Amino acid sequence: MSSFISHPKFTCALGAQQTVTAITRAVPIVHSGPGCAVKVHELLGQGQSYVGGGTIPCTNTGSKEVVFGGVHKLDELIRSTLKVLDGDLFVVLTGCTSDIIGDDIGSVVEKYQAEDIPIVYAETGGFKSNNYVSHSTVVNAIIDQYVDKFRSGNGVEKGLVNVFASVPDQDPYWEGNLEELKRILEGIGLKVNILFGSRSGGLDEWKTIPDAQLNIVADTWAGVKIAKHLERKYGTPFIHFPYFPVGGEQTSDFLRKVSKAAGLDSERTEAFIKKEEERFYIFLERMADFILEFRYGIPRRFYTVLDSSYAVGMSKFLVNELGILPSGVFISDNTPERWQKTVAEELENISEYRSVTPVFETDGEKILLEIDKDDHRNRFIILGSAWESHYAKQHDADLLILNVPLTYRLALNCAYIGYNGGLRVIEEIYNGVLETYRS
Repeated sequence: MSSFISHPKFTCALGAQQTVTAITRAVPIVHSGPGCAVKVHELLGQGQSYVGGGTIPCTNTGSKEVVFGGVHKLDELIRSTLKVLDGDLFVVLTGCTSDIIGDDIGSVVEKYQAEDIPIVYAETGGFKSNNYVSHSTVVNAIIDQYVDKFRSGNGVEKGLVNVFASVPDQDPYWEGNLEELKRILEGIGLKVNILFGSRSGGLDEWKTIPDAQLNIVADTWAGVKIAKHLERKYGTPFIHFPYFPVGGEQTSDFLRKVSKAAGLDSERTEAFIKKEEERFYIFLERMADFILEFRYGIPRRFYTVLDSSYAVGMSKFLVNELGILPSGVFISDNTPERWQKTVAEELENISEYRSVTPVFETDGEKILLEIDKDDHRNRFIILGSAWESHYAKQHDADLLILNVPLTYRLALNCAYIGYNGGLRVIEEIYNGVLETYRS
């Protein structure tokens, strides 16, 4: 049996370098063979960030280090990086080579930590896990080795929350999605640490993580390990909303649950929800004539080739608010077995009249072979990645790219979750319909 995965939609554990580059003025230092960091960037990244892609410091370990060890080379690289690069946090990550030969990177990094240099380390050898898992590993390492030492604040601050949702760059729209989450949570009266991206307070925000009243996890599983770690470490409770909230119904449900968990004023929460829903559904009402006019030319069915957080949120939105029916919900993020049940339960109760059984499959080619078994008599849409673009064109299907690799799109700060994200999804889908009428 082959162990190869065709058309992969995630990368190895070293992909957590993108977690580091998403933190303002943080610098990853990679102890790995040549090319590893660039290959990760080619699948996940767009642009170089502050220090990313081809500019990431790397030991470029080779046969000499395999035989004699690479800790001395790592030590030299750290010293050079501290001299050359102006960063507020340095994060040493390992690749397969250094983890296989057993280099003790902790002993190297701890010398610099003893000098109060803001530097941490995490073992992210590619063979150990994928980048969803190592995202939590790196975040927890920063909390334990940096936040604990340099934390600020005077105890729990009422109304302050930490948000753990999109995995940077693995979710191509992470920055816009976090921005939308910050906007709606502030709308109900919370002070929000989103930790990543230009709208965060950078490392000053990270230093206040222990002071949060509540941690909010808004994805299926990638952020749960972080929230549980913080609960054990600081006693901070957390609320888990197990998918990305998309559109009016889900986002309002999300806000009500957060408001209750945080003990907020329910009247203020409902006032904000009412205002946002009025705006959201006014736009949907304007679509009535369009839907009637193009009722025979719009997608009636959809397939997802997405990670679990997007797959559940998007499926619920398409079924319940747009009336597009599921033909196949394929989930590509190697969802841990313990969380597959949660996903299945959410999709089993997708609506009053519909039930969906998800298919957990990491091989993109196998997914397309399953989709190919359908008759495709009606127009359909695939929510996937650039890997599915050729198939969609071949079958005159619509394609909304929500997964990596993007290839044919540039993502800056657009969002696909929340109220604004739901409107964006509608625009993208029906712009595709109109595009087919271009002469």
